[in-house]
Amino acid sequence: MNYSACTSILIGPKATTDGSVIIGRNEDAKAAWPKHFVVHPAKTATTPQTFVSTDNGFTMPLPLTAAKYTATPEWTDKYGLFEEDGINEFGVAMSATESTYSNERVLGADPLVKDGIGEEAMVTVVLPYIKSAREGVALLGQIVEHYGTSESNGILFADQQEAWYLETGAGHYWVAQRIPANGYAVVANQMAIQDIDFEDRENFKFARHLREFVAQNHLNPSRDRFSWRDIFGTQDQSDLYYNTPRVWYGQRCFNPEIAQEPQSFDLPFIQYADHLLSVDDAQGYLSSHFEETPYDPVGSGTAEQRKRFRPVSLAKTQESHVLQLRPAMDPALAGIQWLAMGVGAQSVYVPFYAGIESTPAAYHLGKETYDAESAYWVYKLVSVLLDAHYHTAWPTVSAVQKDLRIAFKQSVQHTDAVGQHLSGSELTHYLTQQADANAALGIRRYRELAATLITQATDLGPLNYHQDLNL
Repeated sequence: MNYSACTSILIGPKATTDGSVIIGRNEDAKAAWPKHFVVHPAKTATTPQTFVSTDNGFTMPLPLTAAKYTATPEWTDKYGLFEEDGINEFGVAMSATESTYSNERVLGADPLVKDGIGEEAMVTVVLPYIKSAREGVALLGQIVEHYGTSESNGILFADQQEAWYLETGAGHYWVAQRIPANGYAVVANQMAIQDIDFEDRENFKFARHLREFVAQNHLNPSRDRFSWRDIFGTQDQSDLYYNTPRVWYGQRCFNPEIAQEPQSFDLPFIQYADHLLSVDDAQGYLSSHFEETPYDPVGSGTAEQRKRFRPVSLAKTQESHVLQLRPAMDPALAGIQWLAMGVGAQSVYVPFYAGIESTPAAYHLGKETYDAESAYWVYKLVSVLLDAHYHTAWPTVSAVQKDLRIAFKQSVQHTDAVGQHLSGSELTHYLTQQADANAALGIRRYRELAATLITQATDLGPLNYHQDLNL
């Protein structure tokens, strides 16, 4: 399987309206490939533990003690687990991965490792074993250096203080950069990190001997810079149509005052918004498709313009998540995993607190063939019905999305007010009840929405004729 189409966003705490650290990503692969949503309980084993990938055979020992964490695994483990995103009991969030590409020069010097760690294993072997975002960067970096990696990827980490972005390049080399507290980054399937300051260990982490590897193999095209993107990444036609336009659009959304081109290789990794951002902004970007530009696939541009660039939100999105970590709160209450099953632009982000002990039954269901009881397929059905008659059906879908967004905001306000007076098992049970109620509301409204769209569509087929009812 080819997992190579995600889009990511990371926002520092001083760049948000409420001091939250926010990371999010669209998981894009296949148009009909269900995701589940689970909670793994904390556990302590008494015998040695080993992870073995069902995908490529990657194998490594695991610590005996694993923290509780949430995850969104595939419906089948035939190609690996692909747990993708979650928040653990210590308030650490992880999203993996943003697929990227290394250039031929680098791969010639340090090839990818066939049985090294890949996307499908990263959340599983890292998130349960870390207590901060920095620990996550360090642990994954150690794994890549020791075992090698089978792919080039970008990985997002966050806790209540900071966000980090780690990129792997070639078989054993990696770099990570802390997102400035007042900054943000949007990433789209290409190496993003630029100049590395090797003396600034507070904001950069990197593989041992990285500089030596680059120098010995004559990989740096610059005389006076050490730009990870330029040394390890690609700059080709696929970047110009598939990747850079999504970065351009995200920075256009948050910095409309800056003039940039969608097909530029010089778009900065770190940017600073002209206003404070919220979880709504992160969700809005991940749900976007070049609105208010000629490149919107359902907009008013020419046929060529509407198909020119690959949008952020598209049919192949399996799930979209925004992981919000709020300050000065119990980690169980501080972390919210906003999860939209299926296409973000056509679905809705349901809030699940990090402290939940289980997920609704509908989020455990769904295989490759449509299943009316599966949360994934409930949301995906509305996408299919909407796409059939987009401009006619969109106002109806948009109205339901708005109602649910308001309802979920009200739920979070209420849950925070009650939850701050609870602790331990009482808090866990309460957060689980609230999550179940939110999930049930979203599924009920989308089932009703599907029924409405089906009814509307009965008179929209091509075999139709507007007859005079008096005849």
